[in-house]
Amino acid sequence: MSNAEKPSALLVDDNEATCTLITALLHRDFVVETASNGLEAIEKQAVEHIDLLILDLNMPLKDGWDALGALIEINPLLPVVIITGRSNQRSLAETAGADALMEKPLDVPLLLQTICELLTEPMESRARRASNRVSRFRYVPCDNDQFREMLLNRHDTSYPFPASKDG
Repeated sequence: MSNAEKPSALLVDDNEATCTLITALLHRDFVVETASNGLEAIEKQAVEHIDLLILDLNMPLKDGWDALGALIEINPLLPVVIITGRSNQRSLAETAGADALMEKPLDVPLLLQTICELLTEPMESRARRASNRVSRFRYVPCDNDQFREMLLNRHDTSYPFPASKDG
């Protein structure tokens, strides 16, 4: 699959390790752009088409909440997954217009599943939700026990995206 056929994802996080991990997970099926702060994300959205936003909250210059407001104003139908180490952010994320909130450490299989669900959601449904605030918000709290078990067992996760057309 060529880059022209792949959807684009903007990953906004000032943690280099998180960016490296998520980029590695998505690079086969997405053109992944990264930004290390909200200001850089807004600048990239202004000049590039973005199909998916993955956004951290704690960042320098412009935090995730400020960036989210600006990015949704530019494109109210943009699928948004907030990733954060902050607790008790669910109601804020839902009210702000995010589609999902995932607490760090991330549950990688659920992150990939959530991304697939958001990108395959019919545009009519996205538009209805954006205009009426009809919620299908997804919340994935941090499951520290599961995370520790994954580390101890060194589980590989399955890749839920459909196989690419070229192989």
